[in-house]
Amino acid sequence: MSANATNPIGPLEDRGPVVLTITVAFLVASTLFVVLRLVSRIGIVKKVTWDDHFIVLAWFLAFGFSFSICWGTRVGLGRHERDILARDQMALRKSEYAFSVLYNPVLMATKTSILIFYLTLSRNQQIFRRTTLATLSVVNVAGLALTFLNIFQCHPVGAVFAEPLPPTAACTDIVTLYLSSSPVNIITDLAILFLPMPILTGMRLPRKQKIILIVTFSFGAFVAVVDVVRIAYLQDAFQVRLQEVGRSNAIESTNMERDDFSWYASLSFMWSAIEVHVGIICACVPALKPLASRIFPGILRDMNDPHDTSHLNYPGTADRRSKAVTMQKRLSTPTSPARIEPPAAPGEEKDMDMTDFLATPETAQPCTRTPTAMSINTWLSRTQSSTFFDFVNVEKSKPMMKMTNKESCFPNFFVTILFFLWGFAYGLLDILNARFQKVVNMGYGQVLGLHAAYFAAYLIAPLVFGRWILKKWGFKACFIIGLCLYGCGTLIFWPSAVLTSFPAFIISNFIVGLGLSTLEVAANPFIALCGPPKHSETRLNLSQGVQAIGTVLSPLLAQKVMFKNVIDANALIDAQWAYLGIALFDVALALAFYYLPIPEASDKDLEEAAEKRHSVGSNKFYKLPVIYVTLALGVLCQFFYVGGQEAVAMRFLAYIDLVKPHSDIGAFNYQVIGHTAFAAGRFLCAFAGLIIKPRWILLFLFFGMTVTSILAMNLTGYAGVAMIVLIMFFEV
Repeated sequence: MSANATNPIGPLEDRGPVVLTITVAFLVASTLFVVLRLVSRIGIVKKVTWDDHFIVLAWFLAFGFSFSICWGTRVGLGRHERDILARDQMALRKSEYAFSVLYNPVLMATKTSILIFYLTLSRNQQIFRRTTLATLSVVNVAGLALTFLNIFQCHPVGAVFAEPLPPTAACTDIVTLYLSSSPVNIITDLAILFLPMPILTGMRLPRKQKIILIVTFSFGAFVAVVDVVRIAYLQDAFQVRLQEVGRSNAIESTNMERDDFSWYASLSFMWSAIEVHVGIICACVPALKPLASRIFPGILRDMNDPHDTSHLNYPGTADRRSKAVTMQKRLSTPTSPARIEPPAAPGEEKDMDMTDFLATPETAQPCTRTPTAMSINTWLSRTQSSTFFDFVNVEKSKPMMKMTNKESCFPNFFVTILFFLWGFAYGLLDILNARFQKVVNMGYGQVLGLHAAYFAAYLIAPLVFGRWILKKWGFKACFIIGLCLYGCGTLIFWPSAVLTSFPAFIISNFIVGLGLSTLEVAANPFIALCGPPKHSETRLNLSQGVQAIGTVLSPLLAQKVMFKNVIDANALIDAQWAYLGIALFDVALALAFYYLPIPEASDKDLEEAAEKRHSVGSNKFYKLPVIYVTLALGVLCQFFYVGGQEAVAMRFLAYIDLVKPHSDIGAFNYQVIGHTAFAAGRFLCAFAGLIIKPRWILLFLFFGMTVTSILAMNLTGYAGVAMIVLIMFFEV
């Protein structure tokens, strides 16, 4: 769209100067950090590695990326379309295209540099190395895919510069593409932030050094924060685009006109530049330790700590190193000889190994671990009392099956949080699926498909990897992996909402199901085993009661607060901030579980418990072991129970409308009453289990469920409403 030099509509609005100033400022800052990093590596460490090569590559890409934004501000980026001169339109399109093509490669190079550096932190931590390699694969595969999508955003490619768009051409909306790729960036940012923390907190370092290292590696949190801010501006741009498309009655996003793109996307471009340069700065910070130690030798040294000898390990301290060696020789005895590195000759500087970036050879020791649940090897428990960050004492816990009721309260309380979490998640899924159904006009078959995807994960996860993780690494590993999967699934709701895509929603439901089923694989047996065996049913019912509270609260929050105004795609995108909060909470909870002294059950403990119940397992029922018969009946009951529970949950509102069409409080409020009855039933059964055998409680529930189901099929009015509420009471 052309414009005159003067604006007849009103004063010229231009965000270009702000975008230009911020972009240049962060480019200068990242350039300074890259230069200091190279000085540290080349001048002091005298060793350049692959992570240095990738950070230099990232800087060159970031320079081109920033130049495209700066050039864009010169030719109209930050102005309204009506204020852009006709001769600048082509140059602006080229700068926007260059920006979109370079964005993912620069992030890919930066994250690759960081992850390659991580691989040098510990050559003995196989789990850490494999996780780092997996993250590296995700970063590069996703980065390459997104780069090609940006290059070929139009078909044919040359149509990206055409004005107007030819009728035979089709283009993908670039803002939609950026929003859809946001979960990958957030997930990899969080992975890069938290991956090294177990190794850093497990190092035996002086207090001051440990604090500095933790803070240094925590700078990556700024990248995640900037990414979220950038997403907020992208979301604003996308919502403006939706409104303008709605006004112009354009339906096909692939043929969407520009609609003031240069104005409302300029701030998101600026925050993209901030994200890129902050990432480069954070990648350079750990490599500056040798330089900081040379310039400020006291910054990493605690003079009040007699065990801090880090000042003896850097070049330029040969005299002090020689004195320390002489003192060690005097104190050493023939029975305990000390291996001492010879002092450096005057003027000679020894090359520093990569571990010198993190700790000195005298203080850095690998973190040792002890066996945990159902296995010989693990990476999640500690052999002796140690500390996290020198503040929180993390001690070896007592075996779970030997704990008293009082001792088991703390671990059971934290695991019960997981029960609440998946109860809360399931309630949110129901409401969000219903809202999504209205937005995209899904049929009943598609609704069933969402539920099928969720429960298919329950079949796949335990059989494919849940049991293996539990047996090899224990309960804690299952909790952490389940929470991470659940967090990833909630983040994928973002592109599902942006694209209003049914297949994307299927994938997000499936991944959430994978995470929650992995949690259940470990959480249910943990509660049953942690504490005296005679109270296992009571503990399990109490935890399940807390889960039921989550199913009560989540629909209320979703219906009344979070998804209250979700009636179109625009509002559906706003609802995704709630899922971002849930994902961050999941990550924080996973980190807490890593450091908490969660008890485990070894093979020996389980074998001892099995021997005590040998008489029960040896009983026969029609020549079949009783244990096999009860297991088969339990699986069959669980199958019908979940099927019936889902049928009632999906058709509850329709049933109320059928038997009581003009109810005074509304069908949704009756459903809340039903969920409350469900929670009350679980707590009542928990306390009843203290005085009544569980088998009699189960028989009573079977009888009550059968009677109320028959009556619900034959009654109407308030009687029918009462029956379906009672069905939920007996569902426990």
